[in-house]
Amino acid sequence: MPESIDPITPKGTAGPRGTGSAVPPSTRGTAPHDGPALMPLSVHELGSAATGSYHDPHSVLGAHSYEGAVTVRTLKPFAHAVEVLTPDGEAHPMVHEYDGIWAVALDRPGLPSYLLRVTWTEGEEPVTLEEPYRFLPTLGELDLHLIREGRHEELWRALGAQIRTVDGIDGTAFSVWAPNARSVQVVGAFNGWEGRGHALRTLGASGVWEIFVPGIGEGEVYKFRILGADGTWRDKADPMARLAEVPPATGSVVTSSDYDWGDDQWLAQRAGSRAVAERMSIYEVHLPSWRPGLGYRELATELVDYVTGLGFTHVEFMPVSEHPFGGSWGYQVSGYFAPTSRLGSPDELRHLIDSLHQAGIGVLMDWVPAHFPKDEWALGRFDGTPLYEHADPRRGEHPDWGTYVFDLGRNEVRNFLVANACYWLEEFHVDGLRVDAVASMLYLDYSREDGQWVPNRHGGREDLDAIAFLQEANATAYKRAPGIVMIAEESTSFPGVTRSTESGGLGFGFKWNMGWMHDSLVYLGEDPINRRHHHGELTFSMVYQYSENFVLPISHDEVVHGKGSLLRKAPGDDWQQAASLRAYLTFQWTHPGKQLLFMGTEFAQGTEWSEQSGLPWWLLEYPLHRGAQQLVTDLNAVQAEFAPLYQRDQDPGGFEWLIGDDAAHNTIAFVRRDEADDPVVVVLNFSAQPWTEYRVPLPEGGTWLEVLNTDSPVYGGSGVGNLGMVHAEPVPMHGRDHSVRVAAPPLGGVILVPERLREA
Repeated sequence: MPESIDPITPKGTAGPRGTGSAVPPSTRGTAPHDGPALMPLSVHELGSAATGSYHDPHSVLGAHSYEGAVTVRTLKPFAHAVEVLTPDGEAHPMVHEYDGIWAVALDRPGLPSYLLRVTWTEGEEPVTLEEPYRFLPTLGELDLHLIREGRHEELWRALGAQIRTVDGIDGTAFSVWAPNARSVQVVGAFNGWEGRGHALRTLGASGVWEIFVPGIGEGEVYKFRILGADGTWRDKADPMARLAEVPPATGSVVTSSDYDWGDDQWLAQRAGSRAVAERMSIYEVHLPSWRPGLGYRELATELVDYVTGLGFTHVEFMPVSEHPFGGSWGYQVSGYFAPTSRLGSPDELRHLIDSLHQAGIGVLMDWVPAHFPKDEWALGRFDGTPLYEHADPRRGEHPDWGTYVFDLGRNEVRNFLVANACYWLEEFHVDGLRVDAVASMLYLDYSREDGQWVPNRHGGREDLDAIAFLQEANATAYKRAPGIVMIAEESTSFPGVTRSTESGGLGFGFKWNMGWMHDSLVYLGEDPINRRHHHGELTFSMVYQYSENFVLPISHDEVVHGKGSLLRKAPGDDWQQAASLRAYLTFQWTHPGKQLLFMGTEFAQGTEWSEQSGLPWWLLEYPLHRGAQQLVTDLNAVQAEFAPLYQRDQDPGGFEWLIGDDAAHNTIAFVRRDEADDPVVVVLNFSAQPWTEYRVPLPEGGTWLEVLNTDSPVYGGSGVGNLGMVHAEPVPMHGRDHSVRVAAPPLGGVILVPERLREA
């Protein structure tokens, strides 16, 4: 196009392919040729739109009615010629107006749709393109209102990258919350990572920016390029991305799901469940290192088969949300809505969860709303200001972990996390969330010295914003996903963690019993000859057992960072350590509460867990390790068969000490009862000596079957036992009419049930 036909470009400035043209103070009344006038714009509006830094590019670009005509503008800085193709088939040449902006005024009252025909190089064939700036916002007023109020429980359906069909055109709507940004662009390979032509518009007071980009679909990598209030451009991953590139790459990926679930029966059954009265035996898994090299799809066969064989009711995934550093095990999250792509696609994770459900296994997932990493391409200082994090470093930074802390007093941030919880429960059918590091959220002075924290409005140390957030997250999760469980990793005596929100509690279903874990491991670590002096560590948990609904955790945290494996926590030689481990696991499985065991512990891993090397499966070639694995399998089977071992975990009537104070023999005995009041008796001997004539009171007479003995040769034990059964004697003891002489094996235990229960 010769320069002479561009009346808006002053003489002596660059022509159509130029990007540095000057412009008169206003374009008001200027009309190419003799047609209608262009809608007037200021130098600032044109210049900002041309550089992709204008807050409302849709008011400059696209089609706009003006004085009975329509002005069409587009930004094509490297074009040789541009035409508007109207629905009637006419082509209308555009003129270069300013710095890559082309314009034409059409003598018509409106223009509902049009195409652009662009010639990039003189002599080449033109290409026909859709214009992003001709589309109305894809977010409605209700979405924006709910976002402002912090009540959009399906936020993932509104923000991020949404594949849509708008006016019959396929593309992707990009939207992001960045209220303090001066401008936002979306960049990717589709625009050569140059975002001037894909600047988003701001949608009023919501702080949300949006654009619909035609022709963009599944698999496109993108980021948001954000001009902060400080004048600095930053490339940021999408906080709402549902897929990310494989680390260390940091781009977000456009994705959608067409997964066809097959777990309707599981979900229907779950909706009517009563978790506190049901069996819950949890196998905690770090998916990347369970068997290194397996992805979600392979795990859907191998992990499912393994867990089914062991008899666990649930698996708990350490965090699967995307995270930049593998060594964080997922606890420093960069992509809260994106399953880690290290192991496959989101739909492949859905397949894994679906396969577990169809095998009758529930899925719990670790969730980390307490903090997030400072990586400059992620959530930190997202729009150039503290946005997701609290602005005051005394509340916004975690001194132990070098991370940011969410500003839970901000509606949009709270909404981001509540919706994220719902996302995993609803989009991935997860059966529960284990909320990480709750104690660090509840207290303003957590891991802080005097002067490093700010009291709440009442002068106290409790974080009132975090308390309100946890209550909202729990109440919303239980409302939207019937039958799920919310579990708190909480290590303090904060009251009411598992009390309902209606009663002023935090609303969790369960809490990790860190007191039981700590005390029992201290006891396990003592030499048997000294355990008599630590008997209280073994029994104290029953003092507070009914204050909360508890899970008994032997998690990854107990087998890393120099703590040694569970096997090596006990003193003695290999045989004694293995025997102690078997007795300890039996104590865990028969103590009131639900059980959680970290992978590898079920076969007595001898070394600390390392996410880099995976599990030492070769140990199963040795009898002691196969024996430990068989014991865990049998503990699950016995628990599944006899409801007294789980049904009344939180009912004081479901547990009684038979012998709780025999420190001299390092031995305890207790009875568990179910809702029918049927009993199961447990005898545990933590001394290195067998007690072959140890008398134990019984809740009823008759024959009692020895349904499990940890000293059985099949587990690697010495064979001290009761030949499969004992017979009650009418010898009163501790206020009971019957008692029995039991062979209590060294560093071992037995489980006894009335013969009538197995006959029934």
